[in-house]
Amino acid sequence: MNADHARRAERLLVPAAFATALGNNVQIIAGALLMVREERTMLAVGWLFIAVAAPQALLSPLCGRLADRFDRRALWVGCDAVSAGLALALPLWLAAGGATAVGVYGANFALAVVASLFFPASGALIKERVPAGRLRRFNASYEMATQAGMLLSATVGGLALQAFGAVPLLVFNAGTFVVSAVCVAAVGRRTGAPSSGAVAGAAGGGAGVPMVRVILLYATGSVVVTVFNALLPVFVLGDLNRGPGVFGAVDGLASLAFLGATVVYRVVARRNSDLRIAVAGFLVTDVLLVLQGQLGVPGLFALVPVGAFVFGQARIAARGLVLASASEEAAGRAFGLANGLGLAATIGVMLLVATVTDHTDARYGFALLALVGAVCTVGAVLAPTVRGPVAGQAVQIGGAVSSIPSSRK
Repeated sequence: MNADHARRAERLLVPAAFATALGNNVQIIAGALLMVREERTMLAVGWLFIAVAAPQALLSPLCGRLADRFDRRALWVGCDAVSAGLALALPLWLAAGGATAVGVYGANFALAVVASLFFPASGALIKERVPAGRLRRFNASYEMATQAGMLLSATVGGLALQAFGAVPLLVFNAGTFVVSAVCVAAVGRRTGAPSSGAVAGAAGGGAGVPMVRVILLYATGSVVVTVFNALLPVFVLGDLNRGPGVFGAVDGLASLAFLGATVVYRVVARRNSDLRIAVAGFLVTDVLLVLQGQLGVPGLFALVPVGAFVFGQARIAARGLVLASASEEAAGRAFGLANGLGLAATIGVMLLVATVTDHTDARYGFALLALVGAVCTVGAVLAPTVRGPVAGQAVQIGGAVSSIPSSRK
């Protein structure tokens, strides 16, 4: 890979990730707020997140194989182009007087189908274009952009929905996917030969970690962040009876905290493995989840940013472990498997937490989510040290590469 092309990829993939994450999550947050206004139950919001998680849980492993067979840059651009059209369909539906629930569930389900391919393709493109020695540092910047886009989406979604209404917000949202597509198209075609299974172990923190632990830790992050995003609007708008502006302000502070987490991660990572950072970060996050549900609005403003700061470092480390465990030829399959299993677990946890919350209140939902997160994290630590391919996926673990070849041209 030419050094100039590699540096250009690093510069452009970060803003592309931010724009895509912002677009995906503005769509979900706006839909969640609309559903809370209409139904005022955790389960109504929970079904929205399930509509997003279910197709990815089913399709991500298969789509990961596609990402290893076809041009990953073209797949990313294509996913963004289709997402822009789907995102624009929802405001047009609402403006024409269509039923809110039908439009929200339908648009988000369709976007999730596209995301099933986008996630493994984007992860594999990073493995392909970023040199192994720079992967750990780049991963911190990329995850910062992704999570900042997710967290900022609550601020944009909450404040803009309150000020301008749903239709202008959702039209703006469609434009974010166009921005991402332009950035990735500008990366250019790949030059040079594949690195024949180069490992990101040189990037630090991942060599020798069993894939089952990597998947469990990544799944833990997926479960916690998705269910938390469903719980928060119910807690703020329902239990606390506050407006979307308060909801947006809380997540705005969390966005700033996550930016700080990225900077601190780079310092912490010099002395700690990604496995240690992920385990410690997720366990501390679980404690904060319980506390913030007990202290009302002051607790949210004080503890959600702290939680984002801690969770941010753990999430960066968990993604880094996936990058460090997969060969370049099978990176799409590794990311597809991790994403699919994580979201499959999210569906079950979402239904459980939603049921408990609707029969009690969001405080118990936060506590239950914390318990699930702690059990999953401890389970990852205690998981058997099986080496080699997991569930038929061709991945590289601790230097041992599977024999399944890639047919991607």
